[in-house]
Amino acid sequence: MSLICELELRNRLAVAFRSLREEPMDRFRESVVQAVVDGFRIVSLFGLPEGGELTRLVAILADDARGLLGATTTLVHEEYPSLTPDCPQAHAFEREIAEQCAVKPMNHPCLKPLRRHLPDHRAECRTDVVLDPEAYPFFRMEGEDVHEVAVGPVHAGIIEPGHFRIQAHGEEVLFLEIVLGYQHRGVERLLETVSPVRAPLIAESIAGDTVIGHCSAYCGAIEALARSRKSPRAQSIRGIALELERLANHIGDLGAIAGDVAYQPAAAFFGRMRGECLNLLMALSGNRFGRGLVRPGGVAFDLPPAMADAMRARLERLREDLEPVGRLMFQTASVQARLEDVGVVSRERCDALGLVGPVVRARDIARDVRQDHPYGVFRFAHIPVSTAWAGDVHARALVRWLEIRRSLAFVLEQLAALPRGELRVTVGALRPGELAVAMEEGWRGEIAHVVITDEQGKIRRHKVTDPSFHNWAAVASALPGNQISDFPLCNKSFNLSYAGHDL
Repeated sequence: MSLICELELRNRLAVAFRSLREEPMDRFRESVVQAVVDGFRIVSLFGLPEGGELTRLVAILADDARGLLGATTTLVHEEYPSLTPDCPQAHAFEREIAEQCAVKPMNHPCLKPLRRHLPDHRAECRTDVVLDPEAYPFFRMEGEDVHEVAVGPVHAGIIEPGHFRIQAHGEEVLFLEIVLGYQHRGVERLLETVSPVRAPLIAESIAGDTVIGHCSAYCGAIEALARSRKSPRAQSIRGIALELERLANHIGDLGAIAGDVAYQPAAAFFGRMRGECLNLLMALSGNRFGRGLVRPGGVAFDLPPAMADAMRARLERLREDLEPVGRLMFQTASVQARLEDVGVVSRERCDALGLVGPVVRARDIARDVRQDHPYGVFRFAHIPVSTAWAGDVHARALVRWLEIRRSLAFVLEQLAALPRGELRVTVGALRPGELAVAMEEGWRGEIAHVVITDEQGKIRRHKVTDPSFHNWAAVASALPGNQISDFPLCNKSFNLSYAGHDL
């Protein structure tokens, strides 16, 4: 694309921020829309206050087929023509921009509060309110036999808060509206202001079940800005930890899906095996979720030969235990009947919304950062992309099952031949006036951290995009046409993060 500044930077990148092509607003809009038509997708789109009433919009795009990243920017005042009517991928991003920067995307088809908080009150930011956080206009369908079912925002057990409004005719769902924002903690602002020592702790807390994924993406951006290179050993240990995190969550999800259809044998076995993966992370880092392991410049803990041998033995036993339970679940007719044709996401919706992770791989789209934009150990040790084709609950469960097998094989391979090298290298000062993008294939899908430094080398903007930010729209798209009783199963098959979305 001649209109996009293409950055052949292999996932971990840093470029002079002012070298990015700045377009007039109409050209910016045309560039982004045309790029998406030509095969790019929006990785991140955000606002950056420029003082006074000016806000800079920054778009980061990816061409997965060619392994390219692109970026373009523009300056706007209090409003601009919305991209969403011609590019639905921008839908949630533009709602976020309106809320964070008090800049209105004109003709946005559904301009409602995203997280229901006031604009950022940093000195250079506009503080007038475009979206009233107290006013949320819910969608309603009228009709004699149409009724509304509200779920949440407070749920039973330890589930995070999120509000769901279902419009139904009898038991058939006609429309689902999802309202989030109850977990908003100001993560991005914290990452811009806290000390370098504390920042990794914030990154680890973005989504509590994606500690390795988010902290690795954070560290990748910082390392790119500092021109820091990790050793092969540190890269391998990070890869092992990331795949252990994937194993724990995918196994747990299969158990939860089995529990939602009342298939207790698989629910019990998978639940126990998830604990084994978490225990392996604890052996590696001292924490069952991997906190404290990944740090800028490498990792904080080594994996000595005796520990590697013990982990391999435990993983071999895990593989032996997993196979019969997987066959039991995926070959039981009553389970298949309950999972098939439920919560279907079409390929057209995957493309239009820019979905990521197992959701698109369940619709035969081989989108995976580890393959499309390889980084770290994944430049040398490749994991085949697992896909299915139906796009329903069964397909999403099957993709998880395939990824479990392949992640197990990868971890066993890495443990058998860990390379040498320092665990952690010194990370120097960040380069001034640069933009860095780091992408990570977390277990839910693509994680992106975009960091911009000022002329003194301090962090000016830290934009975080969790895969749930892309994929919550898929849940709303998948439920209509199903029964109300299918909602828990459908929602669990996505298992998206409330905290990761709310930031």
